[in-house]
Amino acid sequence: MPEHFEVIIRSIIAFGILLIGTRVLGKQTISQMTLFDFIAGISLGAITANLAFNLAIDIHHLVLSYFIFVVIIFITAYLSMKSRKARKFLAGEPTVIIEEGKILEGNMKKMRYTLDYLNQQLREKDVFNIEEVSHAMVEPNGTLSVLKKPAFRNPTIKDLQLKAPKEQRLPIELIMDAKIIKKNLEDHNLSEQWLDVELRRRNVKLADVMYAVLSSNGFLYLDYYNDVISSPVDKE
Repeated sequence: MPEHFEVIIRSIIAFGILLIGTRVLGKQTISQMTLFDFIAGISLGAITANLAFNLAIDIHHLVLSYFIFVVIIFITAYLSMKSRKARKFLAGEPTVIIEEGKILEGNMKKMRYTLDYLNQQLREKDVFNIEEVSHAMVEPNGTLSVLKKPAFRNPTIKDLQLKAPKEQRLPIELIMDAKIIKKNLEDHNLSEQWLDVELRRRNVKLADVMYAVLSSNGFLYLDYYNDVISSPVDKE
């Protein structure tokens, strides 16, 4: 087989098994990663990259290695769910770097966490004055969690002693790409006849609707394929 055809086939296989592996492992691997997730991610990426273009390595060995890694990651993730000790070992623990408004230099030094980076992370949390911070800790995935001092926290409805509004439901997607999402209609006791009446009230056909969603306040939002915009921003 010519090499370029082999590379094409191997690339398709690499993409396929990478997709299968990430589906098996779930969303955790592609979200904010812990140290273990990072190691797992780059390992799987390296194996699939070699599978795609490294013709010197037998494809069967790479596929076997890949699925061994997937099984190992799956088992360790399961152990992390079942055992707090395993979870602490694999993912680590949060590290407090500000306690009662005081910076803990020792903890920062252990993590090689600089003041410049601390200030950057605080600004991303809308904190520009470190005096506002009561406690701050670095999570296992590297993000910074901040608890402000009471005087600087945003008041809640309970703090203001106001009556809380009723809990609203989530918006319901009804049409996507000119196709009715029947399951969403059934799950919320809505009928296609009702939707058809709503469309006819607006003098539109189903084929003209790109997206339709019933908002939490009961308003039906429609977006059409042919939007009438006098001065579109993205016009080329």
